[in-house]
Amino acid sequence: MFVDSHCHLTFPELAGRMPEIRAAMAQARVDRALCICTTLEEFDAVQALAVGYDNFWASVGVHPDNEGVTEPSLDDLVTRAARSKVVAIGETGLDYYRLDGRSVADMAWQRERFRVHIRAAQATRKPLVIHTRSASEDTLAMLREEGETGGSGSAGGVFHCFTETAEVARAALDLGFYISFSGILTFRNAQDLRDVAAWVPLDRLLIETDSPYLAHVPYRGKTNNPSYVPFVAKQLAELRGLPVERVAEATSANFERLFGVG
Repeated sequence: MFVDSHCHLTFPELAGRMPEIRAAMAQARVDRALCICTTLEEFDAVQALAVGYDNFWASVGVHPDNEGVTEPSLDDLVTRAARSKVVAIGETGLDYYRLDGRSVADMAWQRERFRVHIRAAQATRKPLVIHTRSASEDTLAMLREEGETGGSGSAGGVFHCFTETAEVARAALDLGFYISFSGILTFRNAQDLRDVAAWVPLDRLLIETDSPYLAHVPYRGKTNNPSYVPFVAKQLAELRGLPVERVAEATSANFERLFGVG
């Protein structure tokens, strides 16, 4: 019924708990999940999860925040994207939230990494999983520069764990991207985000946990897992005046369409 479109099941908080997590998912009617890769070092473990379970899929990518890890080449990403059950490129994007004394100009390495991921997505015809924080203007500009305008040759993808403004959402939608919301929607200080979530077209919505992070209220600060994604759907349903089953149906269909899975 429900799909978690973004979770990190190989992270230490969750990696040793697979039987428990899968039982909780079944109880909550969460029948599929996309396991997200954040480093090349992590990829084999992420892909093994997808291969090991018929309702898991994987991505390949290097998170913009990760430093001191193997820098991905275009070939690194394209080769891994061809492996079984890899359906997306990312998590990738830009993050200027923690510059640690550096300037935006100093983050050229991050922008180059993003370009490599965009080109890999276009080469493999697999969608991008976009992370953007305090960098939406550059994120959108780079997507346009690399030809991600929704036309022929575009890979498309999703802006995951969306926390940006309505203007950014409109721009992402105009480029052909989907918008994914997490448990942040339930946070008390997230009214502006709830306003955005209320008008994003239903056929462009996804839901996610971003596990093990961002558990919904009243579990905020606790370890998150995919069995909690129905609470995101419930919040969206309330915002839009829809039955939660309708949100589940739409977001599951969107997941299938975007990532090419049935």
